[in-house]
Amino acid sequence: MVTVYETDPLLDPRWEKLEKTHPKASVFHTKAWLDALRLTYGYKSVAYTTSPPRADLQSAIVFCRIESWLTGRRLVSLPFSDHCEPLVESAEESDFLIDHLRKDLGRQRWKYGEVRPIGNEFSQKAHEAGFRRANSYYLHRMDLRPGLHEIFQSLHKDSVQRRIRHAERMGLVCERGTSEKLLKDFYRLLTLTRSRHHLPPQPYTWFRNLVNRMGRALEIRLAYKQGVSVAGILTLRFRGTIYYKYGCSNADFKNLGGMPLLFWQTIQDGKLAGAEEFDLGRSEQDNQGLVTFKGRWAPGPIQLLYWRYPAPDSLAQREGLRLRAAKRVFAYMPDSLLSATGKLIYRHVG
Repeated sequence: MVTVYETDPLLDPRWEKLEKTHPKASVFHTKAWLDALRLTYGYKSVAYTTSPPRADLQSAIVFCRIESWLTGRRLVSLPFSDHCEPLVESAEESDFLIDHLRKDLGRQRWKYGEVRPIGNEFSQKAHEAGFRRANSYYLHRMDLRPGLHEIFQSLHKDSVQRRIRHAERMGLVCERGTSEKLLKDFYRLLTLTRSRHHLPPQPYTWFRNLVNRMGRALEIRLAYKQGVSVAGILTLRFRGTIYYKYGCSNADFKNLGGMPLLFWQTIQDGKLAGAEEFDLGRSEQDNQGLVTFKGRWAPGPIQLLYWRYPAPDSLAQREGLRLRAAKRVFAYMPDSLLSATGKLIYRHVG
């Protein structure tokens, strides 16, 4: 009989080797990402594995424990992460870990467990084990292996190529790094963008902790027009992949083409550093504007399914109604109150 063990990735010295060598590992598996979640939101991480404590860590499914009086006690793999593949090698191993997760959820009376895989392998096993689809997104990924000229020519001519050239002619100045000034300018733009979408911004401490923990794997890029920040993005780097995680802009300067220019410069610098893929992250399937924007860089998105156990079939519909109701309330909040709300609620959202 196979035994399943629990370990804390932040304390287990074997975890760093697993995250660096497992073919399915991403930036969201790293100790740096997990530690930023812990510092900002108080989430404790746990991994289920079939590897004994004294053996090399060969496989694992990692979760964060969310202890919330507002939204309930849950295991999520992982909060605020676009995806988080189970690091398993075989269908049999996946079966053991899923079975242990189901039993543990019942024993410890968790509200549910959520897994966010990319591939269909886990999805098929999860559905057979009683997991139900919680949410569905699109995942956009761009192949960076072709030459820069070939990549540029593949981009949408009107909405991308011409806007990049227009931004260059308009004299936008781009800066990158992790300085305090760049972080503050980025956060001001993020607050503007979230307010425009009737949503509270993530707390400033989240981005500060990401900068501190991710180190050189994180980069902030800002486009300026005569000293005024007009667009910004935050990207992460892990092995051969660049991850677009956050983007923001000042709508008054949208016509300058700041966002396309920042994306193109990210691609250029990524190629020079040996990156082979640009992960543009997830999009809500009903957010046609975002789906269209990312699709002009990376056509042919794949479906990204999140799975929960136990969860009713109507869960996604109910949560969509709650989000729309919350947006109606947020629409009447001043920016200062929106920011304060973000500090309070994000740890409960996960």
